[in-house]
Amino acid sequence: MTARRSEAPAALALSSLAMAGVMLLPAAPATAGALAPWAPPPLNACGETGFDPLAREPNPDAPPPPPPPPGDNTIHIQIPFPQFTPVEVPGPRQDNTRIDPAPLPEDPCRNPCPDIRTDGSPRPENLPPETDPDTASGDTEDATADPGATEPAPEPAPPPRADSGSGGIALPQIQIDHLPETIPIPVPGGEAPPPQQQPAPAVQPLAPAPVAAPVAPVALDSLTLVNQVTGHGSTNRTDMRWSVDGTDLGLMWETEPGRIAVVFGDTFGKGWEPVGAGNGDQDWRSNAIAFSSERDLSKGLTLDSFAQNSRCHAAEILASRKVDNFEITTIPTSGFALHGRQYLTYMSVARWSRHKPGMWWTNLGGLAWSDDGGSTWTKSEWARWDNVFGLGRFQVMSMAPHDGYAYMFGTPNGRFGTIGLARVATDQVLNKSAYQYWIAGHWVPAIGPDELLATSVVSGTAGEVSVRYDASTKQWQMLYLDLDRHALVLRTATEPQGAWTDPVPLLDLAEYPTAYGGFIHPWSTGKDIYFTMSAWNSYNVYLMRATLK
Repeated sequence: MTARRSEAPAALALSSLAMAGVMLLPAAPATAGALAPWAPPPLNACGETGFDPLAREPNPDAPPPPPPPPGDNTIHIQIPFPQFTPVEVPGPRQDNTRIDPAPLPEDPCRNPCPDIRTDGSPRPENLPPETDPDTASGDTEDATADPGATEPAPEPAPPPRADSGSGGIALPQIQIDHLPETIPIPVPGGEAPPPQQQPAPAVQPLAPAPVAAPVAPVALDSLTLVNQVTGHGSTNRTDMRWSVDGTDLGLMWETEPGRIAVVFGDTFGKGWEPVGAGNGDQDWRSNAIAFSSERDLSKGLTLDSFAQNSRCHAAEILASRKVDNFEITTIPTSGFALHGRQYLTYMSVARWSRHKPGMWWTNLGGLAWSDDGGSTWTKSEWARWDNVFGLGRFQVMSMAPHDGYAYMFGTPNGRFGTIGLARVATDQVLNKSAYQYWIAGHWVPAIGPDELLATSVVSGTAGEVSVRYDASTKQWQMLYLDLDRHALVLRTATEPQGAWTDPVPLLDLAEYPTAYGGFIHPWSTGKDIYFTMSAWNSYNVYLMRATLK
């Protein structure tokens, strides 16, 4: 028996729980000065209410909040119990069903599929007025429960004692909460994918790669929220057009001149409600891909279409098994195009951490390719970095081609690792033996465990790295989540190995308290950095513009 989407419990807070923003992390203390003035929720051109990711002062005209409930003196003791789940191996093949969708209506406010979706999508007023960064994400013991299990009711607490024996002070009560812990049991089944020919060995020789001189650091002049890209009330109306109500990430690359691919993480449709990611009963797809051609980014990130498997429904482009402790989801991490072929890096997530915010465990980091412009994808059998003993250095990867090589920046699973670097000739991207790791100022052939020795290219830890080469300044740009600084930060360098400048904060988490996942738009310049930003509480994607001095 395989796990089905409908079997996932409603409490399952998914995806990008890994990518989930700082809602899962200790937040910087917010000060009154960091709060923006209160403002009503934004409206799109169709009069639909959108989401506002800014930290704002409370509505002065709102009624006072109700008094807090009386304190709960119950001590919860959580005890896991095994939930054995058969998992077919190798499992079902990737579903590459695709349709050629009809053009969107000329009236952008007209619903293209009224027989499928009515305007009953989530509203921002469903969000709590003030969100506790440590609790609102749903990152509780239940958040990563087995998608195929139903949690039993907790054992009732003992009745209160008439005599506390403490001078009338009520003693805490004890409640045992049983939590299912998925134990995957592999069983024969499914259909093996077609075999892929193993690339011929192409071990590269040792080569020097010294650090270059540092460049002049940049400084932030202004930061602007350009538009809400996805979800109800967005300029793209993705809920009505493509059943994309809640999603995150939005990593981008140019598939061909004038055409941008935009790839999202775990995506939820009809029935999804904020706060945070959804569950298996809410039209869960582990990822989706859209396309954009609007050059004037000051107007916002406009989505022309999605790869669809049915009318008004974005398809999942990289399959996942959706079984906790086996493969709960598959998250894309970067994309690029070479010689007419599209490439995606991705991570296969085994499970999210229940106890350590900002941590997850992967099975592997790998590459997939597409030869039809990004509509359908194939995971490479040979270009993958298995997470042996949880020590893999290239699990969350960002790749960018330049001058005959594709450079791969990688971190371990979670947000607490350092950034390693590798490279490969652009005609050998799917041949792992042709890669070289940057170790102590040299390109070292990818032999055995050498990846564990990859030298960190910058100091400190990083989450979700986005890297591109900017031709206008002849410099590399690197954007990532810096937990120490509570910000999305930018570094620049003339060579991929550095020297990289000190991090320049572009987005302050005191102002955008649930932000994560900054991905640079390929049409950015050395002065204007456009990037997507995800917000955990509204669980949708926004385009930001950072103007540099």
